[in-house]
Amino acid sequence: MPAVGNAIIGQSGGPTSVINASLVGVADAARKSKKIGRVFGMRFGIEGVLNNFLLDLDAESAQTLKALRATPSSALGSSRLKLQEDHFGPILKQLQKYDIRYFFMIGGNDTMDTIHRVVEYANAHGWEMTGVGVPKTVDNDLYGTDYTPGYPSAARYVALSVQQSSLLARDMQRVDQFTIFQTVGRSAGWLPAAAACARKHSSDAPHIILCPEHPFDRDRFLSAVSDTHSKRGFVSIVCGEGITNPDGSPVSASQTKDKFDNVEFGAMGGASVGMQLHRMIADEFGWRGEFQVTESLQMCAADRGVKQDVDIAYACGREAVRLAQQGEGGVMVTIDRTSKLGEKYASTFGTSPLREVANHERPMPANYFTKDGMNVSRKFLDYAHPLIGDLPEHASLTIKRAKARSTE
Repeated sequence: MPAVGNAIIGQSGGPTSVINASLVGVADAARKSKKIGRVFGMRFGIEGVLNNFLLDLDAESAQTLKALRATPSSALGSSRLKLQEDHFGPILKQLQKYDIRYFFMIGGNDTMDTIHRVVEYANAHGWEMTGVGVPKTVDNDLYGTDYTPGYPSAARYVALSVQQSSLLARDMQRVDQFTIFQTVGRSAGWLPAAAACARKHSSDAPHIILCPEHPFDRDRFLSAVSDTHSKRGFVSIVCGEGITNPDGSPVSASQTKDKFDNVEFGAMGGASVGMQLHRMIADEFGWRGEFQVTESLQMCAADRGVKQDVDIAYACGREAVRLAQQGEGGVMVTIDRTSKLGEKYASTFGTSPLREVANHERPMPANYFTKDGMNVSRKFLDYAHPLIGDLPEHASLTIKRAKARSTE
């Protein structure tokens, strides 16, 4: 069994509208634990440990924590610091100074790698500590879990945005012949694919969905744009920021990378994907169009959040503490779907080794796409709809041409 001691919680990477619910889940369970004394928070992720900037979460009132469950962004502050070998010694000294025996972090692949490496180093140097990861990312690409908390709310944001903007695109087609909506998502298409949930009928927007799982083919894309415009009078396109050319280069043309060697698609080093696609279409057809790049808004829009997403994010935090108290460290909490695809969502918790989560990504399965790779299949919709929930119904005119009365 793990030693009795204090706990520390950190948030890392990009925010979500439900990441604070997970934070509160960990804090609530830890503060009630007989094995955990004080509960600390890392200010700006692992940098808070290195810089001796820890927050006393025991000083926070129950009312504050309750309100935090419905608060977007990352309350502790986030970080994208990539750990170097010379960081581990100072980190361990700080953990020993505060008698940290339970180490929790909420984040994605890189965060799980941080937990794994820090806890492994501590245990190898004689400091008994248990680490458990809580999943987070709107990209939904974490290995071993049915979905990642934060994804359903971000997916609903995308679906609602495309649903409403497509009405604008349809009605303004004599002004703008095409629209492009760009989502975040470096290497997986879960978020742009969610736009398909906006469709009530097969002919509805979005008409083309571009995801990183399928290399971008310029000629095939322009052909699809032309065909759709001929049939519909306008074209609605959704693209993930990380789509690449057949040679692997980003369509965004960005060359800027972050500390984890990931391409920064929103960086000044290159134009956005939406801008590049806009330029292609305008040059090819001479049409006027617009592109919509919401960047981080889909990662923190609590007003469009899914209640089920908030509740499960909170429960994930509590589950992490339960596992740690039982001595089950070195794992990330996972969500395992128990209901069938397309049915009302039901799930239970499982675990996945931190090492595996850190070293794997989860792209969309091949059968979630149409054969041409520019749209999604019924299988994906059955996966996503129970997570996102129903979207509002909007009225449309019948567009029946009036006839003048006969004067004869």
